[in-house]
Amino acid sequence: MAGRARIIGVALAIAALGAAGVGATLPARAASSKGCVDGGYRLVNLTTGATVAASGKDRIRTTIPADRLGSTFAVRGRYTQFEVRSADFAVLDQAFTGAANELDITGGRFTPVYASKVPDHRGLTLGSGIAVELDEEQLSLQRTGNGLSMKIQAKDCAQGGIFQMEPQRSDGGTTRITHTLARSATPGLTPFYFDNPTFRARIGQFLGSGCTSSTTGPAGQFCVQVTARVNIANDLSPKFVVRDSSQVATRVPQPACNTATPLTPSVRHCGGVSVWDVASGGRMGFVTGEDATEVANPPTTCTTDCQAQNQVRGRLANLGHPFPVPAGSRLTP
Repeated sequence: MAGRARIIGVALAIAALGAAGVGATLPARAASSKGCVDGGYRLVNLTTGATVAASGKDRIRTTIPADRLGSTFAVRGRYTQFEVRSADFAVLDQAFTGAANELDITGGRFTPVYASKVPDHRGLTLGSGIAVELDEEQLSLQRTGNGLSMKIQAKDCAQGGIFQMEPQRSDGGTTRITHTLARSATPGLTPFYFDNPTFRARIGQFLGSGCTSSTTGPAGQFCVQVTARVNIANDLSPKFVVRDSSQVATRVPQPACNTATPLTPSVRHCGGVSVWDVASGGRMGFVTGEDATEVANPPTTCTTDCQAQNQVRGRLANLGHPFPVPAGSRLTP
């Protein structure tokens, strides 16, 4: 991403890894600047209620002792918020605040998305201070340990590519990350995974400005063949649509799960949980709004010195999603 749309990685010496932390950016089709007006984060110690760091006029780069932030600390923004568990960098209670914005997808209401995103480090631990970078609406957090590094990047915006989590291991192994959707006491506000029927109806077709035929393509950057798409929605907000976005990561199939009206072939995905094996240096992202329903090629495979690529808004097809989502398209259990 050009200019301020790119989060500059915080370089850390990781002796056990034998190299600096992997540089990364948020998804290439990141949030529009219109969706980020007056965005910015505060880091809050949940035990004391104290704001430990906050976005301001100047970019902040610092390392904060973990005990100043607490065992779990809050990341509070104008448009988005979540909590981070210091010990493993699990993300908890991720939500949209519902703050007013012309690109709002929540209908102006507080909207929970994920209850948790939990990495399994298989015995490795984080023990360093927490490297923090705050730059207007952008945030980078990184913590290291013996043979392990975790980085979280976020943008405080109403929609777009606004979040990613990146594990790195000195042994080159994968990290299993489990996403569990939130639950809400407000009727209709609990999110759910679904097999998007607008994609299902066009599987195999080629779409995009570079296509000469919906049957033969040819496949390219601006001509993409439609495959099944799993999205997240709720029953209150017509514009609310979300997608797990992976780079160098593989979703673990859940063969016991299917849509309420069974489909063949099934996406083998459950209704409230997804499980991912993420390569060292790979990423699990979170894209929202129009980005979540664009017919795009998978992200470029990259685990070292990655740059944003394929910024192609307007040249790819966007199939959207139905509202309300048909009962038969909802994944279960």
